[in-house]
Amino acid sequence: MSVRNKSKVTASPKGKLHQTISTNSGAPIPSNEHLLTAGDRGPALLQDYFFIEKIAHFDRERIPERVVHAKGAGAFGYFEVTHEVSKYTKADFLREVGLKTDIFVRFSTVGGEKGSSDFDRDPRGFAIKFYTQEGNYDLVGNNLPVFFIRDPLKFPDMVHTHKRNPQSNLKDANAFWDFNSLSPETVHMLTMLFSDRGTPKTYRNMHGFGVHTFKFVNKKNESFFIKWHLKTDAGIQTYSASEAAHADVDGATRDLFEHIKKGGKATWKVYIQVMPTKEANTYKYNPFDPTKVWLYSDYPLIPVGKLILNRNPENFFQDVEQAAFTPANLVPGIEASPDKLLQGRIFSYADTQRHRLGPNYALLPVNCPYSKKISNYQRDGAMRIDGNGGSTINYSPNSYGGPRSNPLTTEQPIALVGNSGRTEYPKKDDFVQAGLLYEVFSEEEKKALTSNIAGHMKPVEKEIKVRQLSYFYQANKDYALRIANILGISEKEIKAYMS
Repeated sequence: MSVRNKSKVTASPKGKLHQTISTNSGAPIPSNEHLLTAGDRGPALLQDYFFIEKIAHFDRERIPERVVHAKGAGAFGYFEVTHEVSKYTKADFLREVGLKTDIFVRFSTVGGEKGSSDFDRDPRGFAIKFYTQEGNYDLVGNNLPVFFIRDPLKFPDMVHTHKRNPQSNLKDANAFWDFNSLSPETVHMLTMLFSDRGTPKTYRNMHGFGVHTFKFVNKKNESFFIKWHLKTDAGIQTYSASEAAHADVDGATRDLFEHIKKGGKATWKVYIQVMPTKEANTYKYNPFDPTKVWLYSDYPLIPVGKLILNRNPENFFQDVEQAAFTPANLVPGIEASPDKLLQGRIFSYADTQRHRLGPNYALLPVNCPYSKKISNYQRDGAMRIDGNGGSTINYSPNSYGGPRSNPLTTEQPIALVGNSGRTEYPKKDDFVQAGLLYEVFSEEEKKALTSNIAGHMKPVEKEIKVRQLSYFYQANKDYALRIANILGISEKEIKAYMS
């Protein structure tokens, strides 16, 4: 008689026992929340098979709709350099004032399906494809400057709580707050999302942010850490929760299309924050943590250029639906930072597009780097539409004049510190910036924020409510108690949980 090994059981926060998480081959997982990295700050290690398995499976959970950012709108236009920044980067499209680069931008909601409302409370995707002379550069950002999590291993779980319950197929507020109340790093993002910034009136009336930290490298091989910011020229306009609930579900999509159709333009001023690399180790917040911002008082905005959208797509499916963005699309002079979430997205986004559009998605017109010929040894695959390399050599190295690598474009080395392991970021400070943000809100904004959160939390189990309120309490006492009063929970109960 065969005997099966039983998985080790561990205790959950509610005291319940559960099985140890395993890979698809049955091996136990040492951590489901921390990517395997070189040192506490990263970068990520390719040997983290569980992350690859988990994120690759997640990338394929929806066919053919995007797993996230399913509903969107887009437009073509150009980016123009207005200020000298070549001292920071050798990127060709930023080399001189007046230089224009064609772009395509896709806006989107994150959690909803293709038929969902443009005004669900949700971050808005703000993805830009720059068709530069050195290849395509993708800036895959959002309308808010931070994100929910900082470790990509938690990304599939986070998105699952924004989607539908696997049994009822209904949105599940209990799952949403259960995850967040067990992930204190989400507090800053929640404070932004449940303000009226979480329901922008149009895509034209919201800012854009790169969210992650990137590295600029100049011609002298000097490097700087930077963050991207796009400030709308149309001004911020938002809906209240009640207004959003009754708005035209396609209103943001309609506004962008009709505005451009009538001859209008959607415009943003583009800025960067610049941090000398040596200051990354001493800054009071971890500069690679996407749940945090760099304070403007520490690193002021530096103007770079302007982004202008002035042409609608001729065919929505061809240009908007088939548009494929990935943070892996970098150009010389712009490199990835050790940001763990960015490291995970570099793999995940391209992998998702291979699943959704096929291995040759980069050959589709909207994705093709038409300013730069594609030269490599990749062949065949579904939907190969460019001649498949013809009769040219399909291997390297070769003796027949095939393309070769260019050592001059080698990435700048990253100094590694510490041992490999599954670790948290140092300098977490999960509540400080959420508290600072709450303090600058007006009284009207505080009322809207706390009312929005309380309304969303009403159907949630009390234990989860109290746990979440303990996070808000650590950010700002008034913040938590306003929500608690609406929910009928006392300060004594919050303190008892925290003790």
